[in-house]
Amino acid sequence: MLKTVSRDIEQNIDYLKIRFKDCDDIIYRRLEVGDEKKKKFAFVLIDGLAFKDQLSQFVIERLISESEIDEGGLDATREELLEYLMKEGIASADIKEEGNFETLIDLLLSGETLFFIDGVDKAIVISSRGWMLRGINEPQTETVVRGPRDGFEETLRVNTALIRRRIKDTRLKIKMTKVGRRSQTDVAILYIEDIADDNLVNEVRRRIDAIDIDAVLDSSILEHLIEDNYKSLFPQIDNTERPDTVAASLYEGRVAIIVDNSPFVLIVPATLGTLLQSTEDYYSRWTEGTLLRLVRFIAVLLALLSPSLYIAFTAYHPGLLPTRLVYYVGAGRINVPFPAVIEAFIMELTMELIRQAGTRISGPIGSTIGIVGGLIIGQAAVEAGIVSNLMIIIVAITTIATFAIPSYELGSALRICKFGFIFLSGILGLYGIMIGVILLFSHLVILNSFGIPLSSPYSGLGIEQGDLKDTFVKGPVQSLWQRPGFTKPKNIKRMKREKKNE
Repeated sequence: MLKTVSRDIEQNIDYLKIRFKDCDDIIYRRLEVGDEKKKKFAFVLIDGLAFKDQLSQFVIERLISESEIDEGGLDATREELLEYLMKEGIASADIKEEGNFETLIDLLLSGETLFFIDGVDKAIVISSRGWMLRGINEPQTETVVRGPRDGFEETLRVNTALIRRRIKDTRLKIKMTKVGRRSQTDVAILYIEDIADDNLVNEVRRRIDAIDIDAVLDSSILEHLIEDNYKSLFPQIDNTERPDTVAASLYEGRVAIIVDNSPFVLIVPATLGTLLQSTEDYYSRWTEGTLLRLVRFIAVLLALLSPSLYIAFTAYHPGLLPTRLVYYVGAGRINVPFPAVIEAFIMELTMELIRQAGTRISGPIGSTIGIVGGLIIGQAAVEAGIVSNLMIIIVAITTIATFAIPSYELGSALRICKFGFIFLSGILGLYGIMIGVILLFSHLVILNSFGIPLSSPYSGLGIEQGDLKDTFVKGPVQSLWQRPGFTKPKNIKRMKREKKNE
């Protein structure tokens, strides 16, 4: 087993053929150049990962051309040949020497081309990554009315370039590492050096370096491996498809994690405030942004408590409702054979089935299933006397409220908690709901995201830094002259403070 490159070019090729046995996508290209003293070369690349046309045009054609041979560069001694090729012989913007075979194999699997020279104990690595790209399109999960339309795609270098376009600062640091024993997935850690807290950056790197797993195929797997409490229903790491969101987060002192082959970028730390924020809040006027955020908080309450409150008022506390409303609810349920809790479970479970069916079938058919399925099933259930009219309205409001939450993971957690509240309200009514609220809040206040309370700044952290100006409400840009305090940035001031007129 070779550990370093051999001077015998055939020995190097034979070793690679052993390591890549039965791998028909590996291309081995041998060359003999020169008239009298022929020099032997070999290129090794992976079909589909390397850009073959560029390699043929700017490297191979240049080596075998008579004009290059006449210059005398290829007639040099073996010791001088490597230097000549590095400086003049190879027309490529990014080349380097490497002698360790394991490193060479990792580079080959990443799409680079290996160039071996007979009699030289080092290989030249030619940058030739050229796999097919999906293209930069508008994010499907985070559409906006006003704002940039570009989104991340599955290639890591394209994603880092999208962020570089927005942060033209030498203090933006991009640290590369690999995760996965077999997948060797490229992971980039991004932060702004003079803003991000060193302890946060070091903690992110420590958690990623401690991962020992066969493969990381998506950023969601990495998220589950580095979050503080993987048993919790609630996300502790934010994710986005939008480069402008990542850039704004980096300016706040947070750290971004880009995983190759995934269009979703992770952002740490996360709080309930950041999970409930949308990019469009900052592109609209502060009055509209404030209204949208208040609507989202109402949506959280509706998504979590609507069915359980229906059960509690219907089954246990009808006296708390206005008399005419009680008559209406009673008349609607007169033919329903099930208790309110069973009625709610049936409809919520049906809505989850419709949601899953619409998600799994893409395109117009999926949306058709959601609309038609909801209308037909709801109308048929009411006519059959299985559920009441009011229950259909409650389920519809709950579903719409869930879609109004910007974070899909947070919305999913609330959907699961909703069933717990239905169960508690079916047993104890409003007392059960209060018990559920206490348990939920108790769980949220003990959750952390890389040492930062998930409940901040609502729990009190960061009030002195003015974080509340960008939580429940969205203050004018002139008032947001400080960075969020929960990130513990090195430089808290991000703009010149507006002086009040005296």
